[in-house]
Parts: sequence; C-alpha cells; structure tokens
Amino acid sequence: MLEGAKSIGAGAATIASAGAAIGIGNVFSSLIHSVARNPSLAKQSFGYAILGFALTEAIASFAPMMAFLISSVFR
Repeated sequence: MLEGAKSIGAGAATIASAGAAIGIGNVFSSLIHSVARNPSLAKQSFGYAILGFALTEAIASFAPMMAFLISSVFR
C-alpha cells in the first residue's frame, strides 16, 4: 500500500509541469501583446520575457526533484 501511495504522490508532483507549461505560454503571450501595443519597447519586453521564462522554469524544475524524492528517498 505504501508503494502505491508513493507512486500516486510522485505522479501528483509531476502535474506541476503542466502548470509550468501554462505559465510559459502566458509569459510569451504577454510578450506578443506588449510588442503589438508598443513595438518600440520590444527589446526591453523581450528581456523581461526571458526573465519570466527562466523563473517559471526554475519553479518547474522542483517538480521532478520532488517526484524523485517521493519515489526514491522517502522509504
């Protein structure tokens, strides 16, 4: 029973990857909207978008780590 619970927990931890994908989509969607509204700020907006992408990916990297911890380390 404990093995099944660990598998469910590891699977639930990887659901965060879907949230990260949605977040990255929102970041670049906002970039497209901002460049369409004000093309003169495209370079600055792109820098902010890359920063948002990096922060979203950093949070997304915690999901596989937690899945690994749940499935392997905690016994």
